[in-house]
Amino acid sequence: MSSEASHAGEQPSYLKVSRGIGTWLVTLDHKRIGVMYLISIIAAFLLGGLFALGLRLELWAMGDTLINETQFNQAFTVHGAVMVFLVIIPGIPAALGNFVLPIQLGAPDVAFPRLNLMSYYLWVIGALFVLLNLFMGAPDTGWTFYTPYSTGDQAQGAVVPVLIGAFILGFSSIFTGLNFITTIHKFRPKGMGWFQMPLNLWALYATAVIQVLATPVLGITLLLLFAERVMGIGIFDPSLGGDPVLFQHFFWFYSHPAVYIMILPAMGVISELVTTFSHKHIFGYRFIAYSSIALALLSFLVWGHHMFVSGQSPLATMIFSALTFTVAIPSAIKVFNWIATLYKGSIRLQTPMLYALSFILLFTIGGLTGIYLGALSTDIHLHDTYFVVAHFHYVMMGSTLIAFLGGIHYWWPKMTGRMYSEKAGAFWSIMVFIGFNLTFLPQFVMGSRGMPRRYADYDPEFQIWHQLSTVGALLLGVSLLATVIYLIQSLYSGKKAPANPWGGSTLEWNTPSPPPKYNFNEEPELTEIYEYDDLVFDEETGGYVRRPHGEPS
Repeated sequence: MSSEASHAGEQPSYLKVSRGIGTWLVTLDHKRIGVMYLISIIAAFLLGGLFALGLRLELWAMGDTLINETQFNQAFTVHGAVMVFLVIIPGIPAALGNFVLPIQLGAPDVAFPRLNLMSYYLWVIGALFVLLNLFMGAPDTGWTFYTPYSTGDQAQGAVVPVLIGAFILGFSSIFTGLNFITTIHKFRPKGMGWFQMPLNLWALYATAVIQVLATPVLGITLLLLFAERVMGIGIFDPSLGGDPVLFQHFFWFYSHPAVYIMILPAMGVISELVTTFSHKHIFGYRFIAYSSIALALLSFLVWGHHMFVSGQSPLATMIFSALTFTVAIPSAIKVFNWIATLYKGSIRLQTPMLYALSFILLFTIGGLTGIYLGALSTDIHLHDTYFVVAHFHYVMMGSTLIAFLGGIHYWWPKMTGRMYSEKAGAFWSIMVFIGFNLTFLPQFVMGSRGMPRRYADYDPEFQIWHQLSTVGALLLGVSLLATVIYLIQSLYSGKKAPANPWGGSTLEWNTPSPPPKYNFNEEPELTEIYEYDDLVFDEETGGYVRRPHGEPS
């Protein structure tokens, strides 16, 4: 049924079923909650991006130019905390996942709609606590809140509100994970077994497992840090008889799995984009599905590679190094299978596909540079240099954020019922790619030459690299702002979206754009996953429709 059809039995779209901001604030509709998450996360991203631009402008020249050393430390703490806890971790699961997961299952909603709304408000409350530090004096501890920087007398700023905020955000993450696990287990329609699910759902499921199992460790760690900070109990602070390395173990036992909370959903999005815009069945479906679970499990075993210079035993260091290399196997499986899917595919270079291709290249760079940080001989030299900053951003921003943008562009017509300008989308996606590489490639060079990270000043030999990085950051910032602008503009002037503008084969493309309140006007018909042979372009609707069985091509 096309989105232009208008039959008496059709429900109004979820955007029109009720009006007024009050109906949004108390909604139990997973689609509206996903949209609210999306708006909130984009706002947080723009805020975090402003702090990043401030850091890069300060580093344009040597010495204090815009801010002093303490303000520099505060700015990168806020930038890191906002980007990690408010944007990258919740971005794809909470916003895009909330919107598409039930529709891809053919379900009317998630298993626990009220818990879903509660998870959003916990995110809002946690975000307010984190942002309180802007008015109470931002902490200068770095986003990792390493002790004794966050507990000792030298700690500056409002550490406690940020700890409370991160603790609350953890509950939001856990509730989302519980909801997704239950929904996938209980709401799959008859005929959709585990290996008939879209790969995006496999990725969200693996992510949810990490959210439920790893996030409580962060919660306990933050509670212990809170107790030490407020009550002076010696747990991590050596001046009180504590052990700062214990904090690192606790923090990275959560935070390395958290890397996969960020990257696994991105991989799920890319699997959808590659197969749709290649118009070809995904290569190695089961291998990609199993690799998502493998990444979730291995992520709990490699936290020690963050601590090679912390004084841990040589045996532990060797074991963690070896385990770190094993993570490359499931990651490489995905990359090779995506490339094999592209081979002899009918590739269309539309905006979501441009982001998917960018992801494959940037994630490969991020993954390969991680080998240098997992190898003992090179990590000792590169530890705490700009090489780590560049690697981290290639994996987190160059991969997760790029996939987030690709997913937004892919599902934007479904979410809003409007098409954005394809020319603007393609142009600015290329500018994002250029700006990102210009920002972070020079940082690999700086780091390999010994430039420490988190320094507000530097030697003259590094100035040209910092200036190139700053130019790239400005281009990246302009490109991302332009992306937000043309997406918003499409809401007012964009063409009406057909039900299936891209030729996708999963269930969300079987419902009108935007979907009705309960997702489908009639029970969706299950088809072979990633099967494109009977999908044809319909000139009348401007989208793809399934050719009736038996009709000649």
